[in-house]
Amino acid sequence: MSLDLSGKIAVVTGAASGIGEAVVRQLAQAGAQVLAADIDGNAAAALATALGPQVLPFAMDVSDPDAVRHMVRHCVERFGGLHLAVNNAGIGGASLETADYPLDEWHRVLGVNLHGVFYSMKYEIPAILATGGGAIVNMASILGSNGWAGSAAYVAAKHALVGMTKSAALEYSARGLRINAVGPGFIDTPMLDGMDRQAYAGLVALHPAGRLGTADEVAALTCFLLSEKASFITGSYHLVDGGFSAR
Repeated sequence: MSLDLSGKIAVVTGAASGIGEAVVRQLAQAGAQVLAADIDGNAAAALATALGPQVLPFAMDVSDPDAVRHMVRHCVERFGGLHLAVNNAGIGGASLETADYPLDEWHRVLGVNLHGVFYSMKYEIPAILATGGGAIVNMASILGSNGWAGSAAYVAAKHALVGMTKSAALEYSARGLRINAVGPGFIDTPMLDGMDRQAYAGLVALHPAGRLGTADEVAALTCFLLSEKASFITGSYHLVDGGFSAR
């Protein structure tokens, strides 16, 4: 299914690798102009160079609300508006039992995975409404609806992200802004580089599809939800998990 996003302006956070990079590539292929934001400014710049002038790099940390505000303002100033957003930036965090979880690590994980999405929507929403409406996709996880031992901060953030998405959708859908969440299973991205073969096989075994997902598969659903082909979809949480959650 081909998408035509010509004339649309998008911002993607966590854009320089993995799912974010795949989203940027597919949005650009569909004709959108994209602000590719990432904490790794060099990687974002390399991606923009590879894709051409319709992709603009931006270095920023989503846990800094002033940086997020500047990101949206920069997008509007350079491209002339904002129609679409993918709030994808995220981190994994430490693997420790809840009572042993360090307070600074708890705040670090929520600062990126939850607060960063809130900050992004806070500044994206007015900009999108100013152009007449559009769509936002927040990147959750299968752990937005499932638990995972040793990951209290990550699981809490992704559950909260799903709830925040639904609340925002109720607030803005009648004004032409659709907001949805996507919940990937374990995806074969650079985040898994260095994992030993036994641990990798263990992750694969959790997915009835018999493999991990790809960033392109997650990006395909994300871009569909951003498009007018999904015009009656809002406030929803969509899994891309190879059957993980069906067990």
